[in-house]
Amino acid sequence: MRKVLLALVIVASCQLLVAQQSLNNDAIIKLVKAGLSDDLIVSTISASPGTYDTSANGLIALKTAGASDKVVTAIVMKASGVSTAATAPAATSGLPAGVDEVGVYYKDKTGAWTALMPEIVNFKTGGVLKSLATAGVVKGDLNGHIEGARAKLNTTFPVVFAVYVPEGVAITEYQLLRLHSNSDSREFRSVTGGVMHVSGGATRDALDFQSEKIAPRVYQITLQASTGKGEYGLLPPGAVGSSNMGSSGKIYSVSIPE
Repeated sequence: MRKVLLALVIVASCQLLVAQQSLNNDAIIKLVKAGLSDDLIVSTISASPGTYDTSANGLIALKTAGASDKVVTAIVMKASGVSTAATAPAATSGLPAGVDEVGVYYKDKTGAWTALMPEIVNFKTGGVLKSLATAGVVKGDLNGHIEGARAKLNTTFPVVFAVYVPEGVAITEYQLLRLHSNSDSREFRSVTGGVMHVSGGATRDALDFQSEKIAPRVYQITLQASTGKGEYGLLPPGAVGSSNMGSSGKIYSVSIPE
């Protein structure tokens, strides 16, 4: 019995020693490759002792291994002796609080930025969906079909978006679309590539919009009451290749009920 108790004490002591081992870049890379969330990895960095390589080569190795900017920033802060929890709003190089990765966000009733989850949109190029008019269709038309008559997000004017664009992508490559509701779906007709001045664009469902840069690669778009109630979608660029007859992608949609 005494031997068993001694063995248990030794095992527990070993586990405690492992738990207290200092983290390093390699340990963080293992956590990233294991699929742990950014929030969990950042919390681990904050709560555990660590010795990190924050040289240019060390940071490049972290990014190459798949570490997000949020995780890399937490490592840099930890290495400098600054609490990551205390600097969370500034941990993403001047990004607004709540905007931490490429995507679309909306300002909720509290004034906070909340991620807008995308919906799947099915495309067909070179033709129209059955419920849309066929007049004025030219090569390059992009026709979209979204399941569900209404967007999951129901809101009121003004609707304020924050769009965090990928590196090298301009906000003008996005399309703001008016969606046509059917009994069980929404549809639109636009153009491939997000180019607003393509011939015939006025007959399609893309709307002009103004954007304001509020942070590096982050642009604010506001829909006012003058836009009119209904269904709207924000389509990222590169959703479908111009040579495809059918494809699918994502769209960020909102509903302003009548």
